[in-house]
Amino acid sequence: MSVFQITSFINIIIISSVFLHTQSADDIYFAVMPQTVTALTGSCVQIPCTFNISNFEGKRNNTQSVYGIWLKNKSQFADRDGFIAFNSSENIIRGFSDIQITGNLSERNCTTVFYNIMKNHSDIYYFRLEMEPNVFRATFITSQHGSRKIVNITVRDSPQPPELKPNDQRSVMEETTVNLNCSAEAPCPKQPPTISWSNIPESANITTQLQEKPDKTLSVFSHMTFKASYMDHRKNISCTATYPRNTREDSTVETTVMLQVLFPPKETHIIITPSAPVAIETNVTLTCKSKANPSNETSYTWYKRGQEMKIAQGMKISFIVTHNNTGSYFCIAKNKHGNQSSAEIQLTVGGERGFSRVIYGCTGALLAFVLLSAVLFFCMRTKTSSQAHVIGRDQATDKNSDMVAIYANSSIANSKKSEKKETDDLHYGEIDFSKLQTGNMTREHSNNGPQTEYAEIQATGRNNKKIIEQMDKQI
Repeated sequence: MSVFQITSFINIIIISSVFLHTQSADDIYFAVMPQTVTALTGSCVQIPCTFNISNFEGKRNNTQSVYGIWLKNKSQFADRDGFIAFNSSENIIRGFSDIQITGNLSERNCTTVFYNIMKNHSDIYYFRLEMEPNVFRATFITSQHGSRKIVNITVRDSPQPPELKPNDQRSVMEETTVNLNCSAEAPCPKQPPTISWSNIPESANITTQLQEKPDKTLSVFSHMTFKASYMDHRKNISCTATYPRNTREDSTVETTVMLQVLFPPKETHIIITPSAPVAIETNVTLTCKSKANPSNETSYTWYKRGQEMKIAQGMKISFIVTHNNTGSYFCIAKNKHGNQSSAEIQLTVGGERGFSRVIYGCTGALLAFVLLSAVLFFCMRTKTSSQAHVIGRDQATDKNSDMVAIYANSSIANSKKSEKKETDDLHYGEIDFSKLQTGNMTREHSNNGPQTEYAEIQATGRNNKKIIEQMDKQI
């Protein structure tokens, strides 16, 4: 046998002895950790981890130091292609800003926190334990039930929306107690998310705490309880989770559930179209309104005050208004959860043929009154003007008569003086003054009498007549 063959044989024996030492029948070991954890970029992620080794107490008594190692992608510790992300024995941290084993290895707790995790950290990770000097060395790749045990870290830019339960409240009855639970993953316990509720009932009571799930991962759990009201029906209740991280902005996600409340009719009332009072011979419609769930199973019954029997069925009734069908009406809304009666509505009549005819009649009467007043005023004014015209004309006639009389007397006096002075020279014919008339003065004379006085009298009469005619025109 050559020297090379002897050396190779010795190495095989040494490796076999180490393998048997760490994985002998007496060394049964397994680790417990979640198969998958989801991390948020810029935050941290905690991997809960525990392990168990046969005769651990005896091994720990013979151990001077215990180290934990995290391998990325491959489980072979001595493989050249293996990537050691963390080795506590040599304080090696590769590819991460910081990794800390927060659990106590001496108490079989290998919980580890990876800080400032990034997208390129998404991968499969294996945990390895070394108890020195040469007491126990092994990579945990199996679980307690013999299945392959690794942890898969998934890094996301945005967190998962919170989980809201129950997500279907179709069977919640009014006045019963409702319980809603909202939970948000907390991959980084040092920076857990905060949970807030929106659009919640006034009677809601909320408690929030950090909880551990069966796989030892953490979540923020918020519990809300309240008594259901019909006013909460179809209300969108939202649970919002806000994640702090080492970036410019926090991440916010929410989940919404629509609340379904079963209840009997509420707020039952009547709408009348057109609104009362209405006119005789008007087509009127009465509508019964209410809130109920289920609404499609709601029935409506109509009654009139003074009548024992129902008068109609259905949400709406229509009829022509007469004096016989005026009065008080009410309706009853009903579903399988109960019923409710509306307040009475009084159907009154505002006129035989409607308000428009009343308005038109009043307007016509008012217009007739105005026209009649105008006619009477015009007649009175015309009569007054006529009386004033007659009085003015009589006054003008009397004034002109006086003026003619004065002028005539003056002419007679002058005639007498001339007659006295010229008696010896001239001889006049006799003049009969009894025949002198106002407005048409004439004079009888002889063939030898002067013409001047007669002409003046006629001219005066004509002038007086013209003055009277001008006054009549002015009046």
